[in-house]
Amino acid sequence: MATKLTQLLLCFWITLPFCITEKVKERSARQRDAEFTDRHQSCMQGVPGVQGRDGNPGMNGIPGTPGIPGRDGLKGEKGECVTERLEDPWKPNFKQCAWNSLNYGIDLGKIAECTFTKQRSDSALRVLFSGSLRLKCKTACCQRWYFTFNGAECTGPLPIESIIYLDQGSPELNSTINIHRTSTVEGLCDGIQAGLVDVGIWVGTCADYPRGDASTGWNSVSRVIIEELPK
Repeated sequence: MATKLTQLLLCFWITLPFCITEKVKERSARQRDAEFTDRHQSCMQGVPGVQGRDGNPGMNGIPGTPGIPGRDGLKGEKGECVTERLEDPWKPNFKQCAWNSLNYGIDLGKIAECTFTKQRSDSALRVLFSGSLRLKCKTACCQRWYFTFNGAECTGPLPIESIIYLDQGSPELNSTINIHRTSTVEGLCDGIQAGLVDVGIWVGTCADYPRGDASTGWNSVSRVIIEELPK
């Protein structure tokens, strides 16, 4: 019995190194196989391919939410007053006064008057007198027919007038030389304020000349036409 136990122990000690060596060999072989597999399974990077074409445009996205309102801007400069520009479009404003057979024989003074309502202060007045005028005298003489506005002659820019001058008169005022001609006195006047305007037609003398025997509106219609015009 002791002999068999001795044999078994002897056999164990003889085979133990061999078994350990085999285990080490087996582990080394598996390790080499794993390293070989890792080495040959990793591929080398190839040459980059040609860039592909652009894709089709995508669909519109969902609209975003409204942004936060911005801050108030800086205060602007004071604007120019444009009250006149915002008024209604220009409307015609005119008037006519007419008289039949004035037969007014005065040599100095107002012949007739026509009252007009002017709408704006920045407009001009166009005035016209049309009627028969005559002048007689024994020697050279001159008479002047002119307009007034509220009693004063026009100053914007100058008076509105018309004259008749005779170089040689008649020895007798009641001679047959007695010519009546339809004549006009016409012009534009600026600087007249809005409101009622008394437009008068007057007769007077010329500077440095004697007056004669004047006549206005004989045997015919005389008229004054007044029109307001934009400047």
